[in-house]
Amino acid sequence: MLALMQLAILQSGGRTLALLLRELQDEAELFASPNTLAELEQQLLIMAQTLSHLPEALQLQLPQLDWHGWGTLQALLEQPGSPRREAVWYALNALVPATLDMLHQLRQRHPVWFDMKL
Repeated sequence: MLALMQLAILQSGGRTLALLLRELQDEAELFASPNTLAELEQQLLIMAQTLSHLPEALQLQLPQLDWHGWGTLQALLEQPGSPRREAVWYALNALVPATLDMLHQLRQRHPVWFDMKL
């Protein structure tokens, strides 16, 4: 049941990020908006922490995932004031889309894992 909740958290985080990014024009606009940036970073941290706590069996189902990238991002986001602009931009443009795509593929292979009625 825990893995189901974790997968739901990741999907929800992805949807929230997409909504927050929808109105932004470019990187400069994102980093000029402290409130939006703070919310994006919070969602990224939730996703990174969730991924770090996935059961090993589920992690093994996602070997292509950039585990190192997510771990680095988590460490940066957990340190107040650490320089992280490049890491956040990379996460929004590479880590998140790739992770959500892998979760979509995993859902197609194992739909029962995503069935919240279990």
